[in-house]
Amino acid sequence: MSQIADAPRPGRRKGERPSGNPPPPEAAPFYGRRHGKTLREHHAALMADLLPRLAVPDGPVDLAALFGRPMAGHRLEIGFGGGEHLAQRAQENPDVGFLGVEPFVNGVAKALAEIEARGLGNVRIYASDAGRLLDRLPAGAFDQIDLLYPDPWPKRRQRKRRFVSDRMLTRLARLLPAGGRFCFATDIDDYAAWTLARILRSGDFLWPARDASDWTTPWPGWRPTRYEEKARREGRPSAYLTFLRR
Repeated sequence: MSQIADAPRPGRRKGERPSGNPPPPEAAPFYGRRHGKTLREHHAALMADLLPRLAVPDGPVDLAALFGRPMAGHRLEIGFGGGEHLAQRAQENPDVGFLGVEPFVNGVAKALAEIEARGLGNVRIYASDAGRLLDRLPAGAFDQIDLLYPDPWPKRRQRKRRFVSDRMLTRLARLLPAGGRFCFATDIDDYAAWTLARILRSGDFLWPARDASDWTTPWPGWRPTRYEEKARREGRPSAYLTFLRR
């Protein structure tokens, strides 16, 4: 865990909230759970001690200051669940800075345990919903954005809650340079179609797929998450969609 110990402690100006605390609930609408079962003692300790060292501070985000050293690139994962994929990719790419976003407290605690166990020094965490963070991130700073198995909100009246929308794609596009990748995975056919419809009418992204293998084959080095394994057991195959910033 030596790299973690060297993580910078973001400063806080007068009037700012402590790092790791979500903004007040009126800052933006959020749909979904924030808490699950009571945290185990070790997870609670990580939330108290490690999260503040890895958390994104308030205000405009300076990635160089956030990671404490120059990075070869940066990647953003929105809704990282238990952090398995985030930790795996960070371990594979130690010179890339990974910023993970997740509002579910129990998921954040699990991710912190992964970070601690692997001794990762290149991961930072935003423990709230992405809508409150994206506009504070620097333009064109991320080589890749991952959105993996977001809540599908399957009922018609719920679809306005889906993370992917025309406006959200515009906000994500601002963070990617030309050629930057937006990777989206889902096991819900309707959500895959929903996302494709919005990508295809967007002026910011293109879909370079040529045949079915381009969306049925997982990305190189991919390891199925527990959620994905459950979906497969229940007969729901996944779509792995890669979009490029124009």
